[in-house]
Amino acid sequence: MSVQRVISPIDGSVVAERPIATPDQVEAVLRRADAARAAWAATPLVERAAKVELAVQYMLDHADEVGLEMTVQMGRPVGQSPNEIRRGFQERARMRATLAPAALADLPASQKDGFQRFIRREPVGTVLVVAPWNFPYLTSINSIAPALLSGNTVILKHATQTILCAERYSAAFEAAGLPDGVFQHIHADHAAIASMIADPRIGFVAFTGSVEGGHSIQAAAASRFIGTGLELGGKDPSYVRADADLELAIAENVDGAFFNAGQSCCSIERIYVHESVYDDFVDGVRAETLKYVLGDPRDASTSIGPMVTTKAATFVRGQIDEAIARGATAITSEADFAGSRPGTPYVGPTVLVGVDHSMSVMRDESFGPVVGIMKVSGDDEAIALMNDSPYGLSACVWSRDVDAAVAIGDRIETGPWFMNRCDYLDPELAWTGVKDTGHGISLSPLGFDGVTRVKSFHLKLPG
Repeated sequence: MSVQRVISPIDGSVVAERPIATPDQVEAVLRRADAARAAWAATPLVERAAKVELAVQYMLDHADEVGLEMTVQMGRPVGQSPNEIRRGFQERARMRATLAPAALADLPASQKDGFQRFIRREPVGTVLVVAPWNFPYLTSINSIAPALLSGNTVILKHATQTILCAERYSAAFEAAGLPDGVFQHIHADHAAIASMIADPRIGFVAFTGSVEGGHSIQAAAASRFIGTGLELGGKDPSYVRADADLELAIAENVDGAFFNAGQSCCSIERIYVHESVYDDFVDGVRAETLKYVLGDPRDASTSIGPMVTTKAATFVRGQIDEAIARGATAITSEADFAGSRPGTPYVGPTVLVGVDHSMSVMRDESFGPVVGIMKVSGDDEAIALMNDSPYGLSACVWSRDVDAAVAIGDRIETGPWFMNRCDYLDPELAWTGVKDTGHGISLSPLGFDGVTRVKSFHLKLPG
C-alpha cells in the first residue's frame, strides 16, 4: 500500500501517515461529488452561505489547535500560525459570502419590447482544488469559498506536507452540516490527480504551486475544454524611491521578505533602492533583520522557523553561495543567528548587497529567507529591473507620491500593484498574475468567474 507521510521540518519526525487513494476510491469520490451537485446547486445562496459561515466559525473555535497542527507540519512559528485562521482565512471566506449575491446575480440586458433577456451564472459542477503547504488555509479558501457559494461541489487535494489541513477542512464542513458529497478531501498522487482532471465530472481546476506543477495541470486539462486557475511562482520586486518613508519601508520590506521564512509566492525577493537613500535603507534592513530569533517554531520566543525541507534549504544556501562567489556581500548571514544549523532546514535570514541579475538569487524564485538589494538611479532603471523576470505576481513601490506610484504601476508587468505595503491580499481586489506566474483570478467579484459558466436567456413573450 502506498502512503503519504508528513515529515516535520522541526525535527524530522513523522507527523502523519495516510494511504494514497486507489483508483476505486478516486472513482467513489467523484461519484459522490457528482451525485450531490444538483441538490447543492438548487440550494438557495443564503443557505449555502450559512453553511460556509458555520465552517468558518468551527475553524475560529479551533484556531489554536489548527495553528499548532500547521506549525508541526510546515514549521511556521506557533505565535503566528493561528492568525492564518483568525485573520486572512475568515476575512476572505466572509468577504466572498458578502460579494456573492451581487457577483452571482443575473445580468440584465437592455429593455426590448416583447422580450425578456438576461444572463445567468450557473455552477460548473465539481471544482478540484489542488492546494499548497505554505499557507494551507489562506490559499485554498480563495477557491473553496467561491466554488461552494456558487453551487459547486468541491474536492480538495492538499500538498503532502499539510494533509492534516485537508482533514481539518472536512471536519469543519461536517460540523457545519454540509450535505454528503458537497465537500470531500482526497490524499492522491500525481497520476490520480491527472485522471481526475481528465474526468468529465470535473468542471474546473484551481492549482497553487510551482511553475512545473502548473504545466502538469495544464497538460492534464488540455484534452478537455475546462478552465484552470493557476497561481504559480513569483520573484516579487520592491522599489524604494527617494521620497519614501524609510522607517516604514525598512520594516515592511524585511517582514515581506522573511515572514514564513520567505516561503510565500508574494514574498519580497528583490529590492531596488534609489541611490540617495540606499545606504540608510541598507543599514536599517540589517538592524531590523538581526531582530529575528530563529529556532524551534513551537517556542513562543521564535519569530522565524525552519524552511519546509532540507532540500529547499539547500537550494537557498546554494543561491547565497553562488551570489557571494560572484561578488555579492552578505550583510546578515547564518553566522548571525544562533538557531542556524548547516545541513538542516534552519536557515538564518540573509540579506545580500552587491547583487545583479546575473545571479540566481535575483532571477530564480528562492522561496526562502534570502533577499537581494540593488542600488538604482531612478524610476526608469527600477522599472526595467523589476520587469526583468519571467514572473509577475505582485510588486510594490515605497513613495509619498500617489501619482508617481500609479504611473509606475502602469509600466510594471505584474498582477496586484502596491504602494507602501506588500505581501498582502485584499479580498475585494482581484488576485492574479502574468507571465510564468500563471493565469486566472481569485478574490474580488471577478473570482467567481472561473467557477461559474454563463447562460443567456432570450425569452420572446406571449402575444
